[in-house]
Amino acid sequence: MVSCAIALGSNLGDSLNILEDSLQRLTADRNISLTSLSNWYRTRPIGPPQPDYFNGCAILEVKSLTPHQLLATLLGVENQFGRVRDRFWGPRTLDLDLLLYGDLILNSPSLEIPHPRMRERAFVLVPLASIAPDWIEPVTKLSIAQLLERVDISGVRLI
Repeated sequence: MVSCAIALGSNLGDSLNILEDSLQRLTADRNISLTSLSNWYRTRPIGPPQPDYFNGCAILEVKSLTPHQLLATLLGVENQFGRVRDRFWGPRTLDLDLLLYGDLILNSPSLEIPHPRMRERAFVLVPLASIAPDWIEPVTKLSIAQLLERVDISGVRLI
């Protein structure tokens, strides 16, 4: 079993229900169990003008799935909820990002772990710190709580 952290986001459709339902679909996979879920936060979008996002993070216990297989599972769930990738940083029904896979550091053409921008994103660090403040990000060797101290959290509001 490997502990993994994922970020969840949505700003199109019935976002809160989409986020909850996506977790149910993920945990229907016998190789994935949910161990912790943050509260949901309303956050300002990055990129083109669009509605605010609803974001959160979850800790999963994963067995028998490589990082690439877990990513494929996340992308499959996104597709089930109508995810369309037509604009960079555009609005979306569902966004599932693999943030951390144990203490693995991986740089491949299709996957980078830890997520390369998680360290600068308050909409990731705020919810992640609420459920895994002591998790050490393996590149910087800083805890999630320490990384959170380095970002502006003014655009992140607890729902």
